[in-house]
Amino acid sequence: MLSKMRNIGIMAHIDAGKTTTTERILYYSGKIHKIGEIDDGAATMDFMQQEQDRGITIASAAITTQWKGHQINIIDTPGHVDFTAEVERSLRVLDGAIAVICAVGHVQPQTETVWKQADRFNVPRICFVNKMDRIGADFYAALEDVHTKFGAECVALEIPIGAGSDFDGVIDLLRMKEIHWDAETEGEKFTESEVSDSLKAQAEEWREKLIDTVASNDDALGEKYLEGEEITTEELITAIRKCTIERKIVPFLCGSSRRNQGVQPLMDAIVAYLPAPDEVPPAEGIQLKKHGEEEKIDVKCDPEAKIPLGLVFKIQYDREAGILCYVRMYSGKINTGTQVYNVAKKKRERINRILRVNANHMEPMDSVSAGDIAVFVGLKLSQTGDTLGSEGLPVLLESVKFPEPVISVAIEPETLSDRDKLNETLEILSREDPTFTHRDDEETGQLVISGMGELHLDVLVTRIRDDFKVQCRVGAPQVTYREAVTSEAEYTESYSRVLAGKENTAGLTLKVSPRETGSGNLFTNNVKQGEIPEEIFAAIQTGVENCFASGIRMGYPCTDTAVTITAIDYNELTGTPVAFQAATVEAFDKACEKAGPELLEPVMAVDIESPSEFVGDAMSQITQRGGMISSMEEKSGGSLVHAQAPMAKMFGFSTTLRSVTQGRASFSMTFSHFQKSSR
Repeated sequence: MLSKMRNIGIMAHIDAGKTTTTERILYYSGKIHKIGEIDDGAATMDFMQQEQDRGITIASAAITTQWKGHQINIIDTPGHVDFTAEVERSLRVLDGAIAVICAVGHVQPQTETVWKQADRFNVPRICFVNKMDRIGADFYAALEDVHTKFGAECVALEIPIGAGSDFDGVIDLLRMKEIHWDAETEGEKFTESEVSDSLKAQAEEWREKLIDTVASNDDALGEKYLEGEEITTEELITAIRKCTIERKIVPFLCGSSRRNQGVQPLMDAIVAYLPAPDEVPPAEGIQLKKHGEEEKIDVKCDPEAKIPLGLVFKIQYDREAGILCYVRMYSGKINTGTQVYNVAKKKRERINRILRVNANHMEPMDSVSAGDIAVFVGLKLSQTGDTLGSEGLPVLLESVKFPEPVISVAIEPETLSDRDKLNETLEILSREDPTFTHRDDEETGQLVISGMGELHLDVLVTRIRDDFKVQCRVGAPQVTYREAVTSEAEYTESYSRVLAGKENTAGLTLKVSPRETGSGNLFTNNVKQGEIPEEIFAAIQTGVENCFASGIRMGYPCTDTAVTITAIDYNELTGTPVAFQAATVEAFDKACEKAGPELLEPVMAVDIESPSEFVGDAMSQITQRGGMISSMEEKSGGSLVHAQAPMAKMFGFSTTLRSVTQGRASFSMTFSHFQKSSR
């Protein structure tokens, strides 16, 4: 039953306690029989060796558990900015999310990133203020910080009893009960009691705020509230659920996952307030029709639908099973052993096995229906973002868009015999991770890999060596530049060659023009098909795409460039796809030379958290590297500095920052935009 299913993600800033919270959820729901700690490298969800070694989450792990008759599919996402693609693809397929917020740090830089990502995908969420047992913990300040930063209507469903070392449980404002956890049973047992007299006034004040906020966002409850009628707990829960799913409010709970306090009410809240798969708006799809026509349609979550439709949101390589495709089903049902149609690739593929995911442990399934998440084994062509459906009614679900890689390193195998094995490994890794790319540099002959940051590439290189057993040497990190045109230009190219005794001719006029920063490349065709075969247009498009990848002068990929075909001179006797592709490449190069090409470098958004006494030194390190300070805000225990700096100047910044702040400052860095290079 769909109403008994929840697809949720756990998202937060690095070290806010996502994986620790997930471990408790699995323990209390009976999925695991011993709580694994990250510090011991024993967390269930951090099953990759590197995650255990580094103490961070790298891959979004999926697991299914049961709580009070409900099936909960949980995806634990990474908090580090270098793995933003993992968060992005997970949010795309989730129906609800838990935002874990540190009670001391409140809204941190990466919290902002994941919150905005969740906004973009319209994901309803509840907040869990974690680490209430730490010195400086402040539940109310965290509530206010979320309200101020995101404009969210925050509603406390619980308030803490004490804070820091005095934290001793929570008050449930809906039922007006105190909840205290038993340390001896690792929080499995807890006691409920009436609210003590010393806390009653505070609890009643916050309950009144809760009812007031919910009533102002729900018409039915609002009427009863204004007329002074008694509002029951059941009515309040129903209204909170409705407002949460409509994203009008964000419910808040609190606790300390590490001390096993506050997790069971969070699990109750997942079931009570986050949506079932059929309670969220239908997924948007594009129905492909004949003659290249497209029509937008809504895909309702219906397990009984005749047309199956699923989205591949993650690819993972398993040494024994091969390629594992994580699929979220949106419509219909798919059985083990059946053929599916990959709509994007226009190819049929067979599903050998369907598995229920339990982190690193899999259980076989006979079939998977709309609303559920499962792993397909046997798909050889599928990539992240591909739609699996039916040939009779091809529908494309909106694919996931990923940021471009900004940092590169040269890599080479230690022995020539490992060259093929290294290429195979890079193919697997780039299928797994869309923000990781590899290419052969034509000028140097080197194999170059690119990613989102130094940690991202370090993790991937370690996987190449340890998981795939390919010994390799890696060069120093290099910035990935881009090229773009600064003005509009047009060029007409005529091509005529005799190849294998046959004349090949082509003629076309091509216009290039600059686009807005960050909008990417665009290819359009202003010539009507008429008598010109489709393969000619396909050859021109292939030529343009190759040109985008190989650049203009320096060999760096193009960005923010528009190419338009304005005229085609086609002879049906001598016009060939080969000739048109060659003519396109020549016309592109000549047009771009006339359009004032320039080199662009990546600029990073840098967020520095520093104690107040060191904030001046931290800011001077940014300005010395050609960076600009954009804003600064005071937080408990220090300052948060927002800045922008060229990527090329940021290598080794972490070491310098640690030395000038006595190791007490931290920073995160995400790609912002490309700007004209100073090179």
